[in-house]
Amino acid sequence: MPSFLNSFRATRWLRTLNLILQAGLVLTLVGGLNYLADNHPVRLDLTRYRSFSLSPETLSYIKDLPRPVRIVVTLNAEATNPEVRGLLQEYRLATESNRDGAIKVDYIDVYQNRREAEPLGLDQPDLILLLAGDRRSVLTIDELYRTTRGKDGKPERNAFLGEQVLTAALLDVSSPERKKIYFLGGHGELRPEDADPNRGLSLVRDQLRLRNFDVESIDLTVARAIPEKASLLVAVAPQGRFEPKEQELLRQYLSTNAGRLILFLAPGLSASALGLDEVLLDWGILVDDDVVVDVGNGNMTEDGDLIIGAFQPHPITKTLLDFGLTLRLGATRTVRPDPGRALGGTLTTLTLAATSPTAWGERSYRDRVPVRYDPGVDIRPLPGMEPKDRLGVVTAAERVAVRAGLDFSVRGGRLVVFGSGDVIANSRIANAGNLAAFLNAVNWTDVGDTQPNIPARPIERFQLSLSANDLAQLRYALLFGLPGIAAFLGLVVYWTRRH
Repeated sequence: MPSFLNSFRATRWLRTLNLILQAGLVLTLVGGLNYLADNHPVRLDLTRYRSFSLSPETLSYIKDLPRPVRIVVTLNAEATNPEVRGLLQEYRLATESNRDGAIKVDYIDVYQNRREAEPLGLDQPDLILLLAGDRRSVLTIDELYRTTRGKDGKPERNAFLGEQVLTAALLDVSSPERKKIYFLGGHGELRPEDADPNRGLSLVRDQLRLRNFDVESIDLTVARAIPEKASLLVAVAPQGRFEPKEQELLRQYLSTNAGRLILFLAPGLSASALGLDEVLLDWGILVDDDVVVDVGNGNMTEDGDLIIGAFQPHPITKTLLDFGLTLRLGATRTVRPDPGRALGGTLTTLTLAATSPTAWGERSYRDRVPVRYDPGVDIRPLPGMEPKDRLGVVTAAERVAVRAGLDFSVRGGRLVVFGSGDVIANSRIANAGNLAAFLNAVNWTDVGDTQPNIPARPIERFQLSLSANDLAQLRYALLFGLPGIAAFLGLVVYWTRRH
């Protein structure tokens, strides 16, 4: 009589036990791998430009964020932005271990989830909102890309700036201290608390607050000093004279404190009559006492507004160049680099926006006579001055200080001068070019030197070009080739098993 171990029943139990052990080992292996992946993840980025990795600089910044940050994205359902989604995932994964400074990412459809979007102030797609406590910052998707004009004249993305822009925004919104922008008063300037369409700045004030700035006013006629926490000063269309004490305050603020100042100077008073001649002289900027006249077709509107569409490459003009925007200005004067300024030093002065070649600076604008160009009297572009054959209306200057014993330079003050007083008035700010130029000027003057030094990543495009014959061959291969191969392999298996 056969023993139990040699019986059929024992063999069946051994096979069953073997299957159970194999299943247990497989489950243990899968569970162990999942545990290791969850608690000790290792990610490899094999892409050419490390498209799915954060730079060491970003990692050093975000690993110690002082408080959690929520990122809310309103992506357009019809748009494809794989770089944005991938980058945000990297930020989330990099801060998972930091409970006090974790980054959470949410996606909202503003049309289908209005109840969730409205309390956040989101009413359009392609926005990125960063929230940390009571601080917030808003970016557009377009700000994350470098754009150039294609052969057809349409904007084309050629580089991804997302990591640089988002890291700067994260550092700003996670900081408990708000940056303060002071609007100067006491000389008839436009005021941020005024809602008047022509004399008010309430709309631009709201835009600045939306971007996490504190906006206040300061009257230099009574203030003894400029506040130490002033990140930026803005003077919009002053109508009176700055006293010598006030001008000296501005000079010291810009030079000694490496301050930031944006001036909007309407025609009507010369630089000396405004009491700003010494400030402008220090920074190599010449503000002429004239009014720009342009008789070229399409350069002025029927109501006398000047259309500016010529820009030099600069962070302030980047958005205007990328998207073909224009400035729409009221009465405008010429603003240009001073031909007599010292060259080759630490001061850099650049014309940012200029008229068309048909414009001139009318000096006799007070005479109320029909305007005409008077050679030798009115202002025309100087030979050898850039931009060629155009009059500047917006000029920026910055000073870079070289410290002894250091192999790098230290950023100094920055000054931007617009030759029009109503660029950011409530009635003008609806023009996309005006708003973009001002916000870019704020970013450049206030935070331009604190941007992380993270290079842009090229956007790789892969295009498969197939002729009609190639498409037909591909179609037949998919319809008959793959099924035919599967049928042939099936016949081989059938024949093998039969023999």
